Amino acid sequence: MTAIPEPVAAFLFIGIGATIVLDLWSVVLTRGFGVPTANWALVGRWLAHIPRGRFLHEPIAATPAVRGERLLGWTFHYAVGIAFAALLLTTQGADWLRHPTLLPALCVGLLTVVFPFFVMQPGMGAGIAASRTPNPTQSRLRSLTAHAVFGVGLYLSAWLWVLVMAPVGQGQS
Repeated sequence: MTAIPEPVAAFLFIGIGATIVLDLWSVVLTRGFGVPTANWALVGRWLAHIPRGRFLHEPIAATPAVRGERLLGWTFHYAVGIAFAALLLTTQGADWLRHPTLLPALCVGLLTVVFPFFVMQPGMGAGIAASRTPNPTQSRLRSLTAHAVFGVGLYLSAWLWVLVMAPVGQGQS
């Protein structure tokens, strides 16, 4: 059995960890405060229609459901989290991974809001930066907050990586 190269393992660990932090945030918002959060089945539906030549929906909820859309949406959610972790680690390098700091992780988290604002939301019928939603400002603030939470999750997961991966007896320098 071949071991996973350390950079790939770090991308996976940190991306999955940060996405879990975001998902826990969503659970708190939904169950604790009744705030609606992302429906990954609808994201899966949107993705499933792309190979069929349909990129835009008015709105996605009115588009016929697709078998396996929930699994597809959740898989995509975690794959994107891993890709954004790879972006952070690629741009910040090994030194950052050994000694994570909040600012780069938070910046990457906030910059990733470009993807939903300009790709996903328009494609799913919500308009650019949620402009077609009932309360665009509220939708934008929720997206920005979620992506900031993801950035904090990148930072926390990187520190957990350092703690888990530090050689026994060496600790951190």
